[in-house]
Amino acid sequence: MKVTDLDFHLPGYLVADRPAVPRDNCRLLVLGRDGSIEHRKFSYLSEYLYGGDLLLLNNTKVFPARLTAAKQTGGKLDILFVRETGRDVWEVLTRENYSGKVFLSGMPLGDMLQGKSLMLAFGIDIRKILWEIGSMPLPPYIKRKADLADMTSYQTVYAEKEGSIAAPTAGLHFTDQLLSKLENRGVIVRFLTLHVGSGTFRSIKVENPEEHTMEEERFEAGRDLLDTIRKVKQSGRRLIAVGTTTTRAIEGIFSRRYRTIDSSENGYIKGKTDIFIFPGYQFRVVDSLVTNFHLPGSTPLLLTAALSGREKLLTAYRCAISMKYRFFSYGDAMLVL
Repeated sequence: MKVTDLDFHLPGYLVADRPAVPRDNCRLLVLGRDGSIEHRKFSYLSEYLYGGDLLLLNNTKVFPARLTAAKQTGGKLDILFVRETGRDVWEVLTRENYSGKVFLSGMPLGDMLQGKSLMLAFGIDIRKILWEIGSMPLPPYIKRKADLADMTSYQTVYAEKEGSIAAPTAGLHFTDQLLSKLENRGVIVRFLTLHVGSGTFRSIKVENPEEHTMEEERFEAGRDLLDTIRKVKQSGRRLIAVGTTTTRAIEGIFSRRYRTIDSSENGYIKGKTDIFIFPGYQFRVVDSLVTNFHLPGSTPLLLTAALSGREKLLTAYRCAISMKYRFFSYGDAMLVL
């Protein structure tokens, strides 16, 4: 298949710029493997999960990675801090190819190289600065600036391990109450971590998905989680992944598509995966998927199509558009059974 085989037209007014309140009050499109479609509220998710099923979520925590600084000339420089690549050295994204000194409130922040790398000045605690005055890295299709409300709403209620520059958005719909309801129903709720980087939301520039290369993203998963997954699968119960990042992490592990980066902690697998899942992929452990509605030409859209089937997914998207579902990060949700 070609990447453009999953194209669709989305009216701009269906792009959500604020989340549902409460979180689980958004709509849920339920897509069966037979192509059947149901329309529910997300708060009714528990009706589709049963005792012994395993619900797997990504507990990464988004940090306020956007910061406005100044160039030597005094011009503004909007910086997205992606990840630390060395001691006091960060990979960054900017809209221009700037090299030179960077200042914050008149004080030296560091030296930038070609708008891609920033070496911090001595004594700068950039994480502290970002949490004090940085803003949440909302995606570019949300046209407004991030505000104080996004510090909470662009974060899952179970976020724990800091390191992402984008939220695992399928998880934004969960409330503590809904998670408790699922556990009371006998659903096994477990977590892993995949820190979302720029590769997850970068669009595919080639027609043949086999020619696209994903950037590596860091993950960690407890070995006890892997044992639990094996037991669940052996018992004939399902693994329901919450989000494409969770899916990539666990499928990367079970397909051995990762490289270990830290083996010092025996209780965890810590590594990096560049697994790219698109139609034709054979899933190792994931049976069902809770996800959002994704951008055309995006890797999450192709992953969803790999599980649901291309034609069924396109039919579901056309149905969602006709019924005015809200799309993308702050939008409504889909359950692929």
